[in-house]
Amino acid sequence: MRAERHRTTGGLAVDLAATQDDDHAELHRLFCAVVAADEGYPQHPDRPVPFEDFAAYWLTPATATVVARVDGELAGAYTMKPNGVGRAAHVANAGYIVAAGHRGRGVGELLVRHSMQEARRLGFDAMQFNFVFEQNPARRLYERLGFEVVGRVPDVIDGQAVLIYWRRL
Repeated sequence: MRAERHRTTGGLAVDLAATQDDDHAELHRLFCAVVAADEGYPQHPDRPVPFEDFAAYWLTPATATVVARVDGELAGAYTMKPNGVGRAAHVANAGYIVAAGHRGRGVGELLVRHSMQEARRLGFDAMQFNFVFEQNPARRLYERLGFEVVGRVPDVIDGQAVLIYWRRL
């Protein structure tokens, strides 16, 4: 996927492109910042995430990874892979990150909408998010875009429950 210009619902110009090797270091730094701020990933916020661990979590298993740039600056990204194997591989799983300075500008919504289109293009017929922290503000976005809570798992990380979201594509 070559870089494509998109606009958020508020009109912000965002360039989306498949993640390239040149993006890895910057993407790793953004992921580490999100983890350190304890904003929704299971990695421990007090421990650095080595690049190898990040790559095995975000890059290696992915069917698609996409970066979002605003005026050349990394604003966010998503990773997508099958949620299961074999007969369960028709359901996609995705994870998103948005840089703190770009939140509230529609970048997250653009990433989720784009990932849904990309998932359909890749042959997935549904999407599932397995570990959405109950206090994650992105829940409002997921629900607005038609995802429904299909499960709640208590006490997953530090006493916090997680929700499982699902949506047919």
